[in-house]
Amino acid sequence: MATVAFIGLGNMGGPMAANLAKAGHQVNAFDLSEAALKAVEEAGAKAFNSAKDAINGVEFVVSMLPADHHVEGVYLGDDGLVNYLTKDQLVIDCSTISSEAAMFVGGELEKAGIAFIDAPVSGGVGGAKAGTLTFICGGTESNVDRARVVLNDMGKNVFRAGDVGAGQIAKICNNMLLSVLMVGTSEALQLGKANGLDPKVLSEIMLQSSGRNWTLEVYNPCPGVMENVPSSNDYQGGFLVDLMAKDLGLAQQTALKVGAATPMGALTRNLYHSWSQQGHGRQDFSSIFNYVQPAPKK
Repeated sequence: MATVAFIGLGNMGGPMAANLAKAGHQVNAFDLSEAALKAVEEAGAKAFNSAKDAINGVEFVVSMLPADHHVEGVYLGDDGLVNYLTKDQLVIDCSTISSEAAMFVGGELEKAGIAFIDAPVSGGVGGAKAGTLTFICGGTESNVDRARVVLNDMGKNVFRAGDVGAGQIAKICNNMLLSVLMVGTSEALQLGKANGLDPKVLSEIMLQSSGRNWTLEVYNPCPGVMENVPSSNDYQGGFLVDLMAKDLGLAQQTALKVGAATPMGALTRNLYHSWSQQGHGRQDFSSIFNYVQPAPKK
């Protein structure tokens, strides 16, 4: 079993840290939220008042933070962890951030002799709770292999996409495709409903036809079709619209940098941004189903 400091206990980080503790690892946890700390304490982790104290003496430091500036601030800011990490520790950042930020943080830590991988995840809150996440890693083969003792108790798949930063690029490619699939699935189900079809029956038909995709299999966006998904819980408890909009913004930045054509990615980014601006940013991203509903008949 390993000793782990876990920094960032939000909707994803909290269940991930809890799974490590339940698997028998010694987990030192830190978050600004007292409620989040209490929840992981109940799962067997030990709460700390600062990230600096939490990392003392551990083998691995795992972080799950919202955006570039949070990750850069924790590791490289005033009194950042770069000043306290040791050369025998491995930093595993599971945040979804820009590849540039991951490479910058990784590079600065490397200058200090500290090993780093970026390891963003796929699988959502459900996967975090169930311990079935996919980790998409960027870093040396030896560092990714070293991290598996921790990652394997939070997920079921660990991939190495390339060097530091590659994990972030692979993650945003995946999420761009996911957003396109979610919007397309929502449009198809709304079209069927508008023409009198039962969305559950239509979903079953498409699952056995060429339109089959992940959103139909495990994350149906239409309320009442599938149990234990956000659409059947008023779109609560999943991957936020605001986070999908952020990831799609990262995808567009990356596309512009290399001149890649991503017309569908650009369209879905605009749709999710608009949906967020209408006040739905804290709902699950499958709530885009309601954005594409037909206008009321006059």
